[in-house]
Amino acid sequence: MPYNKNKQQSFQAAQQGATDAFDAYENIVKDGADYGSQLKHLTEEVNEAYQQINNALENASETQRQRLEQYQRDLQKIVNDVNQSNT
Repeated sequence: MPYNKNKQQSFQAAQQGATDAFDAYENIVKDGADYGSQLKHLTEEVNEAYQQINNALENASETQRQRLEQYQRDLQKIVNDVNQSNT
């Protein structure tokens, strides 16, 4: 039973991490005075989400794995968008 509980907890942590990163991205104001600090916060959220997702992938069920991989793709879109905006 602890294995299943840990699996669910790690999935939920990854899910929350991804949600936090998506929220930070949605709230960024590209022409705002504090864009730099918002970008730093976004970077931290994305990095933390990636770590949580990678941890959850170690013992995820197939359904969880598909969702976690979608989170990875969505986070990569955010990274690509931010990188294109800053070039």
